[in-house]
Amino acid sequence: MKKVVLGALALAFAGLFACTSQETSNEVEVVEEELSNLEKEHLLERVAYADSVNAGLIEDTFKGSARREASASMGGTDITINYGSPGMRGRVIWNGLVSYDQVWVSGSHWATAVTFSKDVAINGVTVPAGMYGFFTIPGREEWTLILNKVYDQHLADEYDEAEDVVRVKVTPETLDNPVQRLTYEILMAGDSEVEIALSWDTIKVRMPVSL
Repeated sequence: MKKVVLGALALAFAGLFACTSQETSNEVEVVEEELSNLEKEHLLERVAYADSVNAGLIEDTFKGSARREASASMGGTDITINYGSPGMRGRVIWNGLVSYDQVWVSGSHWATAVTFSKDVAINGVTVPAGMYGFFTIPGREEWTLILNKVYDQHLADEYDEAEDVVRVKVTPETLDNPVQRLTYEILMAGDSEVEIALSWDTIKVRMPVSL
């Protein structure tokens, strides 16, 4: 199984300014548009820091979450995952920081956003091209992986099951070495199938995606 290198491309949210010209007494008015909460929360930051922590190069002392991104182009389909990456920092993660049997944002702060440039199929369900919120329900023996229509939301505060596009039940894998900072990968699983993989602590889960 071949790993696809995580992309570090920033979303085109930053640098949004609008100028309007209006001749009033020979003056030109310049209006600066503020970034929305969604745009602010999806700006990439501390990507190299999180990678260095996971590689064991530095100790994780930052209490906040890095905003990271995984991206790949496979079979003519571009897939991007933008997410908040919290750290373990000595804490109990599963059924501690993250409760079992409750909907989890699967990252931190603003919802994890998964974007497909073309239609894909997940668990036999056609998922139209677009951006989706990625949520999970962690469990000791089984996880539920979810794509939801509403990606613009903080944590799972406004999560609505009625907006789910697809749900997949999977068995979590146990890793030999803990992943300090939550990490998403896009992995090849065949000629026309990839996996969206989430790893943190000693747990890894995968959502199969057919292209």
